[in-house]
Amino acid sequence: MPSARAQTKGRLLQQAESVIDELMDWNDDTSQPSLTQIEDVVLKLRKRFSEAMAREVIEAQEAKQPAIGPACPKCGQEMRYKGEKKVTPRTWVGDIQFERGYYYCAECRVGFFPSGRTTELEGQAV
Repeated sequence: MPSARAQTKGRLLQQAESVIDELMDWNDDTSQPSLTQIEDVVLKLRKRFSEAMAREVIEAQEAKQPAIGPACPKCGQEMRYKGEKKVTPRTWVGDIQFERGYYYCAECRVGFFPSGRTTELEGQAV
């Protein structure tokens, strides 16, 4: 069975190949593109690949479920793990959607995504 690193690399290589193929198809179908047209398509494809790379790294580093739930920020009681939910933080490379463990305090009716490191973009936690 391939290592997690090899699996991640394989997924990223497939994504890169797809982006390159899309660029080559566009180039074959577009006669005499302007510099602006070239920049537009390259930036669009770069954004999509950047988001895929960031998503892969985030998902690889995230601990799926800590043994003990975090303390509720209101009452201090242990929050219950409610499974993974989609979250879409805005990052420097774009909006990246991935799943993250979600916790809930029934007493205070407060939900919580434990954050990783806070990004410098709008102070958001990822």
